[in-house]
Amino acid sequence: MIGDTSDMLARLKQVLPGRWFSDSASPVLDALLGGLASSWSGLYGLLGQVKGLARLATASGVFLDIAAQDFFGGNLPRRVGEADAAYSARLRANLVAPRATRAGLAQALQTLTGRIPKIFEPLNAGDTGGYNVNLGYNAMGGYGSMNLPYQFFVTAYRPNDLPISNAGGYNEGPGGYGAGLLAYATTEEFAGNIGDDEIYASIAAVIPVACIAWTHISN
Repeated sequence: MIGDTSDMLARLKQVLPGRWFSDSASPVLDALLGGLASSWSGLYGLLGQVKGLARLATASGVFLDIAAQDFFGGNLPRRVGEADAAYSARLRANLVAPRATRAGLAQALQTLTGRIPKIFEPLNAGDTGGYNVNLGYNAMGGYGSMNLPYQFFVTAYRPNDLPISNAGGYNEGPGGYGAGLLAYATTEEFAGNIGDDEIYASIAAVIPVACIAWTHISN
């Protein structure tokens, strides 16, 4: 295999003067060169590891957290129990996500929560509707306003597909051993647990600085 001890040993022997060293077995020479080959093999493996850790797509462990700090500051920390693969995918998705548009906001919230948000712009006739056009009491449309420039209303939804989303907490009922809504949970089951603060932060990271997003978070 390229870079292993045997490969490095063969490469070292290839550059030795042929008139000094024959191709026959030479255990003393092989032992001497084998030590050098082992060191070079270790260095080769280290370089490959460093190369991988220097790229966001291939970084792992604490180096992935360092990359997150480099690209996003403290805005996208690792969640409790979040694996490297999931965290890396989330970082790369946020790196190239569209910003400053309604579609970008909808995509950001759907990516975060897995649910499509509702967005209403009082100055957007497509949202408010008009007389006999896209308008129905409690069905579609809504009251528009000329007094809310650069403002809109967002209803974001919390994720509802966690393994323990319907379980109660410690000392909270109803529940009991083998019955009710109590369950043991591991950190892996909390890896997708998204708090309201993260939803707010996701919205703030997408909208233009001059806009106001009046936000309601619902189950």
